[in-house]
Amino acid sequence: MGIKERQERDREAVRRAILDAARELFVTEGYRNVSIRKIAEKIEYSPAALYGYFPSKDDIFYALAEEGFRLLHGADTVTLDEQLAGLEPLDRLTAIFWRLYEFSRQQPQYFELMFIDRSVPRISQGYERFAFARELRTALIGQIQSCIDSGVLPSHLNANVVFRLLTMGLLGAAMMRLSERLGRGENADTLARDVLAVTLRGLQTSGPLESTFVDVECLPDESPATEKVS
Repeated sequence: MGIKERQERDREAVRRAILDAARELFVTEGYRNVSIRKIAEKIEYSPAALYGYFPSKDDIFYALAEEGFRLLHGADTVTLDEQLAGLEPLDRLTAIFWRLYEFSRQQPQYFELMFIDRSVPRISQGYERFAFARELRTALIGQIQSCIDSGVLPSHLNANVVFRLLTMGLLGAAMMRLSERLGRGENADTLARDVLAVTLRGLQTSGPLESTFVDVECLPDESPATEKVS
């Protein structure tokens, strides 16, 4: 291995250490309460050294969020497409949305950071780097729209509103499990499946919904405005 390759490998190892330390601290202490200095102390580096990898704490979050979205959608897209082939439209939606809940189980730290901590920067501020996530979201909404166009879901439904309803239901089930707020004997997985099934069945027979959609190019994390933390 040449000097340049070794330097690149070492730099990537430090970058990985920064991200891992930051992810753990952000989740355990809250994004608002973690500083660059605290991250540096955890990996025994100087704060100045960290700035050589990330210009700010926000940039560390954006790098983690980008990783999280890629983990959420998975590297096995081809395999997923094969699994979905031949399924009925609503079964396809169920399988696709179930991945969101599975993500909360498989990657709880990423999930908490991306969907629970309200003090993190808004993803929409990193517009260009998250283009892939917006494209995947658009494709998913397209799946919902195909159900509406084919008559599987009522024609008066807005695909974007349906996306929100299904996402919010599963996020709620995941948050209840992660926060350990379930009662004795309750099973989060079963509740999540019921939320998804009941929501889809309800949509099939629903009248007009009160919810509306404004096209603001937002990602799933875009909740009401939160305080910006530097």
